[in-house]
Amino acid sequence: MGPRSVPLLPLLLALLGRPDPGRAEGCDLQPVTAKPPITLFYATSTVLRGCVSNSSMNTGHEVHVLRVKWSEDSPGPLVVTVTPRADCSRPAVLILLCTFCSATITSPCSNLIIHTDAHLTPDSMRASNPELPMNSSDLLGWAITTYRGITSYSELQDPHRVQLHLGEDAHSPPECILQEHFNATLHLETEVFFHGVKGCSRSDAQSTRAAHIVHLQSEPSSPITEVKLSLGCPQNSAGDQMLILQSKANFTWFLTLEECNIQLLVSGNYKIAFSPTLISGTLLPDTEQDLIAKAFEMNYGVIASYSAIPASTHINLKIHGHETVETPVTTNPLVITQPPDLPHQVLLTLKPWKCTDETMEIVIIRSYLEPIKDVVNITLRDISCQAEKNATHFMLKSPLSHCGTSLEGRGYANNELILSLAKDAVLRSVRCEIPRELFLRLFPTADFKAPQTELEINKEAFVQASMRWMDHPADLQLKECWLVASGQEPVLLVQGGEARGAGVAVLESPTSSHGRKVWRFRFTYTIPEGGHIPSSAILKCKAGLQNDTIFEKVLDVTVKDAWRPLNYRGLGLAAVLGITFGAFLIGALLTAGLWYIYSHTRPISKLQPVSSTAPASESSSTNHSIGSTQSTPCSTSSMA
Repeated sequence: MGPRSVPLLPLLLALLGRPDPGRAEGCDLQPVTAKPPITLFYATSTVLRGCVSNSSMNTGHEVHVLRVKWSEDSPGPLVVTVTPRADCSRPAVLILLCTFCSATITSPCSNLIIHTDAHLTPDSMRASNPELPMNSSDLLGWAITTYRGITSYSELQDPHRVQLHLGEDAHSPPECILQEHFNATLHLETEVFFHGVKGCSRSDAQSTRAAHIVHLQSEPSSPITEVKLSLGCPQNSAGDQMLILQSKANFTWFLTLEECNIQLLVSGNYKIAFSPTLISGTLLPDTEQDLIAKAFEMNYGVIASYSAIPASTHINLKIHGHETVETPVTTNPLVITQPPDLPHQVLLTLKPWKCTDETMEIVIIRSYLEPIKDVVNITLRDISCQAEKNATHFMLKSPLSHCGTSLEGRGYANNELILSLAKDAVLRSVRCEIPRELFLRLFPTADFKAPQTELEINKEAFVQASMRWMDHPADLQLKECWLVASGQEPVLLVQGGEARGAGVAVLESPTSSHGRKVWRFRFTYTIPEGGHIPSSAILKCKAGLQNDTIFEKVLDVTVKDAWRPLNYRGLGLAAVLGITFGAFLIGALLTAGLWYIYSHTRPISKLQPVSSTAPASESSSTNHSIGSTQSTPCSTSSMA
């Protein structure tokens, strides 16, 4: 019997201390679509897009803009902390665009001005709620137009906390020009949620023990060499899980373990909290497949989570019980059946409803409903209120007094969202918070229907300001309303509930109901003859209580002049009419001149009667010519 042959590659890898990548075959990492087995967020100062500028230094405020995007629904209130570098003597403005999220904003500076569309928690500082533009360029333009300068702009993806440092830098560029993956270290640090968790398992795995891998990916120029990791584990965990922390060999990990019975495999060096000992780590592979193979080599048959994140100084990781983790097995095709509670889970995750002081609005992106088969329609409790649908969205908008909506105290609206399926229907209770903010709408007619954002010159416009204040709506007063256009003096329209200026009239308002207060007025926007016509303007109103609590709303409008085409912008009506009359006069004179030249330059024979002695052929030819020209305005017969 000859000697037994040994595979050469696995033997060499074993001698080098590296796992056999063949062990990872059959385990193709895929996004975890079920309930994530971990919650992970990490600190970073790199934002999606951002810029800085010194344009605010010669103005009355430094201005910082934060625009927040979500991969999924916001998992909890966004915490924003604003701190000064020295003191609060320099007034500052924070503009936070965080649609459909709640936020807590705190600062030691009581003079901080806050504009946001987020729902603020009771612990937050007070803010005004203007209708902020949704895209980056318009939001930048709004900030610069309103405050004549900007200090910083940052777009954040899935933030959990934001630390904003006030202060201006004279060495910043004069203009805020957006840059991708902008390094905002000088003024901002944020903790962001990680939604890119992947997982896999081998179909032939004998072990159900789970491994979690955090792969820290450093740029060559990154100065980070130390990272603090806080780890939370489920209570009474069985110790059948392992955490692999992969980083550069020169990294030092400082680990805080909260009730964790877990095996650690760490590259570099690490120290556990309350222990002075610095432990030398293990030399780990730096590729995805090799890390998976390493876990399988140590008899962990499930990669419960694999997270590849940028280098960070702080990571917070919470591991959930892996017995509920569903990781995809990718070796064989799977027939996926719809869980009976999937529609409820989707609606609970999306929470697609939003309320104003007078409407309930539901918007669902159709692709989000793809896991739910055979969605026929979407309705409210009153099934006659059906959603409109196009190629991309389901949309439903209903007054709070219709479609079975009921109002409860403390500013909530209740209804039911119904998904009509081919063979079933799914109900989801809707409890929609009505924002405690001032709403501002512009209407073209006195019936106050179909709001718009166009303001036409020399034509009446109708304005409605409204707000729900469940405590004491009678205490709410409309303080003032202004119309502000660039290059013109602001126009005061209403003050103290009374009309100000020509062409303004306060109108009778609907009776207050369910804590909602409504104010209405009309005005006519006029521009002096020959005056500059702005392309846009701002309608700004303030309402308040007797205790000086102020709510402010800003509505951006487009100025339209129906009498003047775009090419005549800047010309008075008299100039336009003069140009038109002049063009007509020149055309008439030119036509008369051409007629005079034509009538005095024709041959004499063409103007004389036909001779009776002319040859027959000439007479025939001439008669043919006359006959052929009788139908023309300049024929000889018509002149005779």
